[in-house]
Amino acid sequence: MKNIVLTAMAASAVLVSCGTVQSLVQNTFPYTANVLVSTGVPADKEVSSTATATNVQTWFGGNNNAQIKDVRISDAKISVVSPSGGNLSAFKTIKVYVSSSGTGEKLIASRSNISTNSSSMSLDLNDTGFLDSIVKSSGLTVRTVYELKNQTSSDMNIKVALNFSSVPAK
Repeated sequence: MKNIVLTAMAASAVLVSCGTVQSLVQNTFPYTANVLVSTGVPADKEVSSTATATNVQTWFGGNNNAQIKDVRISDAKISVVSPSGGNLSAFKTIKVYVSSSGTGEKLIASRSNISTNSSSMSLDLNDTGFLDSIVKSSGLTVRTVYELKNQTSSDMNIKVALNFSSVPAK
């Protein structure tokens, strides 16, 4: 009976430690961009805003030898920064693309037929495969494309928050 209890305790410890090790070796790194939606933006017309990633580059510095692999988009959200109390009801669609020097652009997240009065929402992630070459290159660029249902009555500042995940390369 003692052997069964000791074996069960040892197996439990191994399983818990495996989960801990896995969570330690998986990396998640953020990127945020601000998009200004001005009152002059017409409804039913796609508009594009581009931002260069600085915080992702501080993680890897455009280093193709960075010791990470299997980089994927793990989360994408948008939220209204200003005006205070603003919501996303004016938006029809939002698409988020990433690219970098020497790589093609990839659609990583989007949402169509937006019908919310909330000030934030998650975007649907696109299965783009691995983004290693884009994230590890210099000049990571995020392009946000949006279409409004109707013009906004005041300028609106939107935050696009992206999380990428990876595992160590070695």
